[in-house]
This record gives sequence, structure tokens and C-alpha cells, in this order.
Amino acid sequence: MHKNIAVIPGDGIGPEIIRQALLVLSAVAEKFGHSFTFTEVDMGGCAIDKWGEPLPDAMLEKCLASDSVLLGAVGGEKWNSVPGHLRPEKGLLKLRAGMGVYSNNRPAKIWPQLASASPLKASIVAQGIDFIIVRELIGGIYFGKRKTETVAGEMVAVDELTYTESEIERIGRIGFETARKRNKKLCSVEKSNVLDSSRLWKKVMHRLAEEYPDVALSDMLVDNCAMQIVKNPAQFDVIVTENMFGDILSDEASMITGSIGMIPSSSLGHSTCGLYEPIHGSAPDIAGRDIANPIGTVLSAAMMLRYSFNLEKEAEAIEQAVSKVLDRGFRTADIMPQEQDEAEGCQLVGCSLMGEKIIEALRED
Repeated sequence: MHKNIAVIPGDGIGPEIIRQALLVLSAVAEKFGHSFTFTEVDMGGCAIDKWGEPLPDAMLEKCLASDSVLLGAVGGEKWNSVPGHLRPEKGLLKLRAGMGVYSNNRPAKIWPQLASASPLKASIVAQGIDFIIVRELIGGIYFGKRKTETVAGEMVAVDELTYTESEIERIGRIGFETARKRNKKLCSVEKSNVLDSSRLWKKVMHRLAEEYPDVALSDMLVDNCAMQIVKNPAQFDVIVTENMFGDILSDEASMITGSIGMIPSSSLGHSTCGLYEPIHGSAPDIAGRDIANPIGTVLSAAMMLRYSFNLEKEAEAIEQAVSKVLDRGFRTADIMPQEQDEAEGCQLVGCSLMGEKIIEALRED
């Protein structure tokens, strides 16, 4: 298989973590007989410095012409004073819109080797945390009509929450297809006891379920889901929900893993060309010091292999290599245990060496 991958190093630690992910992808290509072409794209603060805007049209075209996009991170204090429409993050919004990605998929996985970092009780963590939240990305209340006006002498603000059947159906399909590639359990989260939009959501999801008889669909109210994520996260496989609910629940889910540097994400749309990135920021305070954790980016590359290229064995090989490296006690600063007894047997490594260790583990079998 040959694939063209647009690569956005971005700002801060972005170039460092991307470099390691590309080395891992090259090792995968060598091991499994594939070839990947990497095309670098300027986006974010670096693009503002070079081109005067966060994502020039020519750079967007490079992304649209690729088979998938791998992103490091964008932004930093250096560009805080630029006009709002030129902020580095505007490049990301333009990229999402240009690619037509409407589904953000964020895994919440506790690696057994890092279980002590979770804020949850050990007894809960021991049951396992390994699920994905599929969040609708470009609809709902964040994109609805809004207004602020004075009525009877006081200010009134209105935000409109709207979903169409087709918007719900397309994100629902992503949820079902994702569940098919995992443990075939899908939980649809809404607030159908209060909201008409949620009642439509529930109706459409149950209609879709008839097309996916191999996937077990369940319903859960969003407030209950927020409670269950911290009470019994092991019950979940794939959660699918609307924009605002997904925004809140995915942040909650990332917190219970205790290691933000380990978490990848993907944004998908009608095309198999997806956008893959770690969920952490650009961390300019540690940029250039070779201490960043590249694992979230490496695992984002694994997600790309699985969900855009249908290379399941290759994705699993990366994930197994990461697990081996953690088993052997290698830790970047952000996941290094602070307690002396927990740190016993662990070795502090930098970004580059962590990448090298993952590649060594990948090549073993």
C-alpha cells in the first residue's frame, strides 16, 4: 500500500513529537511492505510568521490532496497579540471546515503500566478503562443561531440548538462503524427526557441500529453518563453524542486516564482522509528541550492506520510496541511517577529516545 500523508508539525513541541511519529510510521512501512510519502504543511504560528496567515489556501490544498493528515500542535504565547482572525487556532478551524470533518473521536484508555496516575480508585481502574467518545463536531448549539438583546429592561441571550436527521445519521454511522472495529457496543448519549433535539437523536440512532445488527446499541442520558464515566468506565466501548455533550464528556474521560500526553484523537468526515492529532497543546515552555512525550502523536498515527487506511495489524503493532516500552519502565517526564516506590524500575527518557525505544520494540517480532 502507498499513501500520501500531509504532515503539520506546527508550533512548540509539535515538530519534535511529529518527527518521532514519522520515524515510527517509516518503521511500520518497512516492516509491513508499505510506502508512505510525507508532505510538510505550514499551519499555526509558524505559518503566520512565514506567510502572514495561519493556514494559506495552498497549504490547505496540500492537505485536501493527501490520503490523511497528521498534526502536532499549534499556538503559543508568541501569537497571543495578533488579531483574532489571524490566531493560530483559526488555521485549525479552517482545516476542519476545508476537510469537512464532522466527527471527533477521542479514546480514553488507561495503560496498566500507568494505572497509578489515574485519579480514580485503584479498584475502579483495575476493571479497565478503554473506550472512545465519538463527538459530533460541526453542529448543535455551538454552531446554532445566537443573539443577545434587551427585553423588558434586561439582557436576554439565546443560543439555538439544532440538529437535522442527516447530521445525526452521519455521526451515528461513524459511531456504529467505530464500534464494529472494537467490541461492538455503542452507547448513544443524549438528554431525551428534556430536549426535542435529543428525542430526534434517539429516534435516528435506533433507526440506524437496524442496519447494524452486529452492534449492541444502548441509550444513556448525559448526566448519567457523566456519573458512569467515573463510577464504572469499564462498561463503555464506544460513546456517540452531540457536540456540547461530547466536548464535556471527552474532557472528563481524558482526565480519568491521568496522562494527557498519551491520548490521541481523530477527526473524520465523509472522506477517508482524516485529521489525526494528540489532544495536548503545543507546550512552548518545553519546546526544543527533547523532553516532550511523543506517545500521543505516535498513537494518533496508529489511529490513522486503523481508521483511514484499514491497516489493523499495523495499528496494533504500534500499540503493542508502546505497551512493551512502558513495560520496560521507560518514561518521559510527564508520566514519570513522583513517588519513589512507584518510580522504582522506571527510567527517565527524552522525546527522541522514547521514539527510538518504540521503534526497537516494533522491530522485534
